[in-house]
Amino acid sequence: MIISVANPIYDAVFKYLMEDNRIAKTVLSALLKREVAEVEMRKHEYTNGTRDKISMFRIDFGAKVRQDDGSLKLVLIELQKTWLETETLRFRQYLGTQYANPDNILKDNDHNDYGIPMITVYLLGHRVGEIEEPVLYVRHKSYDYEGVEVTKGMPDPFVESLVHDSIIVQIPLLRGCVNNRVEKVLSVFDQTNKDGRNRQVLRIDDAIYKGDAEMERILHRLLAAASDSKLRQDMNVEDEYFSAIESRDTAIMKRDQRIAEQDAQLEEQSAQLEEQSAQLEEQSAQLEEQSAQLEEQSAQLEEQSAQLEEQSAQLEEQSAQLEEQSAQLEEQRASLLVSARAMKAAGISEEQIAAMTKINIEDIKRL
Repeated sequence: MIISVANPIYDAVFKYLMEDNRIAKTVLSALLKREVAEVEMRKHEYTNGTRDKISMFRIDFGAKVRQDDGSLKLVLIELQKTWLETETLRFRQYLGTQYANPDNILKDNDHNDYGIPMITVYLLGHRVGEIEEPVLYVRHKSYDYEGVEVTKGMPDPFVESLVHDSIIVQIPLLRGCVNNRVEKVLSVFDQTNKDGRNRQVLRIDDAIYKGDAEMERILHRLLAAASDSKLRQDMNVEDEYFSAIESRDTAIMKRDQRIAEQDAQLEEQSAQLEEQSAQLEEQSAQLEEQSAQLEEQSAQLEEQSAQLEEQSAQLEEQSAQLEEQSAQLEEQRASLLVSARAMKAAGISEEQIAAMTKINIEDIKRL
């Protein structure tokens, strides 16, 4: 039968659920994959009371966990739940507070102070990178210089005081897939079962959990939470807060999108300007090369012009020399003609005169 239960993703419902000692042991046993024989919620839960930046709900548990040899080991379980993505610094700051808390220190038989071994559990309402596993176990081990695991003397209380294991649950990846005990217990967080009209409610088929007394108790607790007016009011407050957060995130997303688009446009413009600048530089280089060629041609023309002027001067000089020679020849011819006239008058024959003066005989006859 499909029943409507309160959505444990809400802080108020989750706190109400985990305040049941038996349910807390069921959830933690499934997560740790070991029997949690005893569990106690320490002092009070920690929430972001001002709700100014992020909802981070935290509960500290002191738990005695049964070991392979049947003994019980006291561990501190730091459970942190958040709806929204947050930077890891917030988780680290909280862990630092817990490491420094003197209530988390024990004395051994030699009165040495050691921290209670710590396990951190993160219930995340968002995905972590590209990791596909809904439940991720992060365990620490010790190695020597050569990378060989050290087992002798381990676990050691000093070492366990300084390091811790972690369990990371990605709630968005709990999509109706139940392959083991922890996925079955966490299936009550599966948000694909949300009521289409009211996200405060999950619609779950209780037949899936028939015969499982622990799961039936969890469903019964969530069913009771759905009818609790105080819890419904607390969920309404959370919805109002997250509605404001979603509006803010939407505005930030749009702003970031505009900035990204503007950055892309600026990059494109910058690329265009660089291309234009490169073209201008290329054109400038070409103009400089052309200018150099023109200067070279101008120099060649000036040289040719100088050569032509020199040749012209030489020609003028030669012309003057020719004119002078012509004048001398005319003068010589005139003198010869005078001599030829005198010789003709003296009775010398025209043939003899032509032979002596080299004057054409026809010219002599005209004298």
